[in-house]
Amino acid sequence: MVKWYEIILLLVLLFGIELIYFRIAENYNVIDRPNHRSSHIEITIRGGGVIFSIAILLTAVIHQLSEIYFVTGLFLISLISFIDDVKPLSNRIRILFHLIAVALLFYQLNLFNLPFYLILFAGVFVIATLNAVNFMDGINGITGGYGLIALCTLWFLNQDLTFTTSYYLLAAIIAVLVFCFFNFRKKAKCFAGDVGSISMAFIILYFILLIIIKTQNIKYIMLLFVYGLDAATTILFRLWRGENIFKAHRSHFYQFLANEKKIPHINVALLYMINQAFINIIVIVLDINNLLRFILSIAVGVVIFVALRLKVEGKERLFKKAGYQ
Repeated sequence: MVKWYEIILLLVLLFGIELIYFRIAENYNVIDRPNHRSSHIEITIRGGGVIFSIAILLTAVIHQLSEIYFVTGLFLISLISFIDDVKPLSNRIRILFHLIAVALLFYQLNLFNLPFYLILFAGVFVIATLNAVNFMDGINGITGGYGLIALCTLWFLNQDLTFTTSYYLLAAIIAVLVFCFFNFRKKAKCFAGDVGSISMAFIILYFILLIIIKTQNIKYIMLLFVYGLDAATTILFRLWRGENIFKAHRSHFYQFLANEKKIPHINVALLYMINQAFINIIVIVLDINNLLRFILSIAVGVVIFVALRLKVEGKERLFKKAGYQ
């Protein structure tokens, strides 16, 4: 049972750590400079999302929790992501650390006991999700707000299903609240950085995989459904247009809303939060307990989202081939 004073102490501690990090980042020039694909126009501190992994690591040490492989994987993937925020690294180094971290995550979850094809599927899903969440971190409030919805939903589910300790979930929620205080605003004090978006994805994926293993129900993947829809449809549209999907871009739906439609960042972030919260309620309430129902639910979501993008963005923008005049 988590006591109220523990929550307050952790909140104060993480708030102080974040402020200390700002001073360090300013001194060592760990900043984000706007470029042609940015959705912001001012120089801002990068890496404020380091607080997510710090919260989990502190909680593991203070409460002597036993998920050593998960915590080690989180530390490694956060470390390499933070280094990449400070000084860009080669893709090979980042991929190596990501694979090691994912392997540690799978070992923690005993996934290596599964058939090879399921291990491969889980590996592709986790790596793809890590990158998708990272790509979706492009406007103020979206990473913190979206992560908060996912974590609060998982905390709610944990009250009944008990798939993990409440200490981890509450630590992650408190860390996100601290980050949102500085980021969920018109003029952000900091951005999450790769360290924030990737560690957030790693943490949420761990809990989602835990609840899937506990319940034997794959429907909980949908707790990241809105991000998945935006990322997946964007890749498909870019492939159709003949674009290099590994090249930086501003083709996500949220980027279109913020950049072309000039909708305030916070409003776009709230839109994504509200839609994901609605989907989470559906996931909790509806009995999606077999593969056919799951596939039908995914299909309905895809059709609705693609129709929305066609309506809002227009066919010409989404389907115009690269180089075609």
